[in-house]
Amino acid sequence: MEVRLFYRTQRDLATALNQLVDAYWQEEIKEDELIEGIKSMYEHNQEKLIKNNEFTKVVQQQSGKRRLAIVGKILEKEIG
Repeated sequence: MEVRLFYRTQRDLATALNQLVDAYWQEEIKEDELIEGIKSMYEHNQEKLIKNNEFTKVVQQQSGKRRLAIVGKILEKEIG
């Protein structure tokens, strides 16, 4: 799965995150690909993903709790 480095809007970023997590759930990509993709998205789009130590509202609305729980755990473990 192709992961871009930079996303124009929070909505674009949320859509890409959803596709990445969904591909993992459907066993189209491996766990390490999921982790690397999420780390890359976070490193290059921090201001669009997290504000005030929370996921931005647009990302929350677009992605839902289950996907964000996975993203949050990966970021907590990998980034700190």
